[in-house]
Amino acid sequence: MTELILQKLKEKFPEAVVGFEQQYDFPIFIIDKNHIKEVLTELKIDEELNFHFLTTMCGIHYPDNPQESEFCMMYQLHNMPKNIRIRLKTFMPKSDLHVPTVTDLWKTANWMERQEYDFFGFIFEGHPNLTRILNMDEMNYHPLRKEYPLEDLRRDDKDDKMFGR
Repeated sequence: MTELILQKLKEKFPEAVVGFEQQYDFPIFIIDKNHIKEVLTELKIDEELNFHFLTTMCGIHYPDNPQESEFCMMYQLHNMPKNIRIRLKTFMPKSDLHVPTVTDLWKTANWMERQEYDFFGFIFEGHPNLTRILNMDEMNYHPLRKEYPLEDLRRDDKDDKMFGR
């Protein structure tokens, strides 16, 4: 089935698929950000592929990646009748965290997109109510970005040599 998906996507969107990898039982398709919405739409409406269920979507921050691919939006889709799951990833720079909404494809994306806006700062173009969902409105940062030290470096009351750090 993975070969069929890859073939169909490359035929219909030749510039969209920029990479592919297999991690355990998950095929992962790397999709150009400019084509992510049309690829997701095709995966849902194609009767043979039938990825009708959005299992999850989440933002990922890869601070060690090159700046043009520092952030990623990952979509996990499921074809329940055939029990096939796939992932799609699209990468982008910190300076352009704009992604089209998929709330018109899957209603469940509403809260998922709001969460990724809240925690990472992704802007979902066309979202019906893109507001914070878990953090306070007064927060002026996005807490799941890996831009902050894990611990307060000013503390001198901790001796980490016993913990291998």
